[in-house]
Amino acid sequence: MTPRRKHPVFKSFFRIRRWAKRYTHPAGGVRFGHLRRLHPVSDDWGFDRGIPIDRYYIESFLELNAQDIRGRTLEFLNSNYTRRFGGERVTRSDVLHHRPGNSAATLVADISGNNDLPDNAFDCIICTQTLPFIYETRNAVSTLQRILRPGGTLLLTVPGISRISPQDMEETGDYWRFSSASVSRLVNEYFGVGQSSVRVYGNVLAATCFMHGLACQELTRAELDYTDMNYQILVAARAIKANPGGT
Repeated sequence: MTPRRKHPVFKSFFRIRRWAKRYTHPAGGVRFGHLRRLHPVSDDWGFDRGIPIDRYYIESFLELNAQDIRGRTLEFLNSNYTRRFGGERVTRSDVLHHRPGNSAATLVADISGNNDLPDNAFDCIICTQTLPFIYETRNAVSTLQRILRPGGTLLLTVPGISRISPQDMEETGDYWRFSSASVSRLVNEYFGVGQSSVRVYGNVLAATCFMHGLACQELTRAELDYTDMNYQILVAARAIKANPGGT
């Protein structure tokens, strides 16, 4: 009796399965090395080793959208990113802080509560890693939309995968982590569908290193820039306030 010949498709399937088994570590076969520890390599987010991995992603996003940083701008805590990425395009730089005592602040207000921030005032708002520490996030995004000028741009970043910030947890509370789905719904709710775009940064290797406080200099560009939607270290949104006049 002549043996049945396997179809070429099945031959390929079995070759791929054998290859996958060969390169998948069995349970107990993974070498943890320096990461088999109960405390992170760095307890300072990686600042003591170089540039933290989430900062690498934040700065990549701002560099990509640097042309939006112009005119009258608003940033939180300080104006570092405004000056770095806006340069001469910025005509006036404001810094907002939620309470008195920050010498860099030109405005003091709670964006999630009642405030006297001016309507339609800013051409660009840079809001990086701020929403996790605001319980009423919807109120905050509503305020950001209100104080933008028509045609103005919000550059927003929030953490997806991140450790708790102990200082912020003690001072204001560390409430939220986000996903691309939650950020999309949030900005669409206040800016309107079609007025925003959302980007995701991160992968399993970068996330593991970030949780241990390693710096971006300890990974290659290819390792940092590979994106896996299942491991969202940073979620970034560019939202434009609709201009009824169309100009």
